[in-house]
Amino acid sequence: MSSENVATDAVAEPAGSPRLGDTPAGAAPPARRARRTATRWLVLVAAVVVLDIAAFIAVPPFPKGGQPGQACDFPVCFIESTLEFPAPHTDIDFAPGSAPSPSDLVTFHPSISSTLVTMWIVMAIVIVGSILLVRGSKLIPGRGQNVFEFIYEFLSDFGVGLSGPAGKPYIPIFIGAFLLILFDNWIGLVPPVGKIDELRAPSSDVNITVGMALVSFSIFQFEGFRRLGIGGYLGKFFPIYEFKKGIGAGIIALFVGLIELMLEFVKPVTLSMRLFGNIYGGEVALGVITALTIGFVPVLLIALELMLNAIQALIFSVLTLLFIVLAIESHGEEEGHIAEDVLARAEGSVPSALQPSH
Repeated sequence: MSSENVATDAVAEPAGSPRLGDTPAGAAPPARRARRTATRWLVLVAAVVVLDIAAFIAVPPFPKGGQPGQACDFPVCFIESTLEFPAPHTDIDFAPGSAPSPSDLVTFHPSISSTLVTMWIVMAIVIVGSILLVRGSKLIPGRGQNVFEFIYEFLSDFGVGLSGPAGKPYIPIFIGAFLLILFDNWIGLVPPVGKIDELRAPSSDVNITVGMALVSFSIFQFEGFRRLGIGGYLGKFFPIYEFKKGIGAGIIALFVGLIELMLEFVKPVTLSMRLFGNIYGGEVALGVITALTIGFVPVLLIALELMLNAIQALIFSVLTLLFIVLAIESHGEEEGHIAEDVLARAEGSVPSALQPSH
């Protein structure tokens, strides 16, 4: 071998450089990482079982409304002691003389409930956590910034893929709603939330879910009026112009428009009740299974609840995004013009000579 070839090889492959299949220095082999991950999950499962058993021994079930230490028959008393009424506990009551009944579902009472306090905690966690992850953002991101950017880009691509280009301006609303509701749901699985009266999962209170649904409803109604104008947006529900095509066509179009108008007011009901029903039902199921099996089966149910809670948060946020896109979609005389065209005209990307005159 000539000296030139030796020099070339030395430049092409420096001594000590990693080759294909080599494990980077300081990194654990894949098999060791897999064992380490499995060990961590087993420790977590064992911790949940031990915590449930310890809680059962330290504070055994007692009759609803009774005192700790009273005899509790299995299984009826065990189950009843874990069940909560849908109405949340009142932490601070501003009008104690007119307190609602614990069985009331939707209440109008000046107070601060356990679910409201927990939601404030969740909001603080989400906001402060996001700020800490992106604080001092750099061109070459650190681990926290990488995590935040990965989550944001993944959800952004997912939202745009569902709603199209028209939904891109509303992606922050979609991501914010998803993260807030996700942690609202998940916090109910973390003790002491749900174990003490003062803290409870926000999504298990219909008053909270109705409030979030009304916020979403206000957003897509506001965007509909802002993008299409008062006449353009109301024309979706009262298409009087269709009478130009004949009385029959006008009556049919008006009938369809009135149905769409009624469906608009159904949207906040479906958003709120779907979220409330699934989260509250999950709490009831988890409480019953925990009461009957003490610690082992609830571990599997907690894993299932983590997945279902994430799905419910995704459904609520996706529907909010899609309802906004539907609200800004034009249904006027130019049938077939979709929301992207409305956004393009509003942002001035379409030349004025091509825009329809009013």
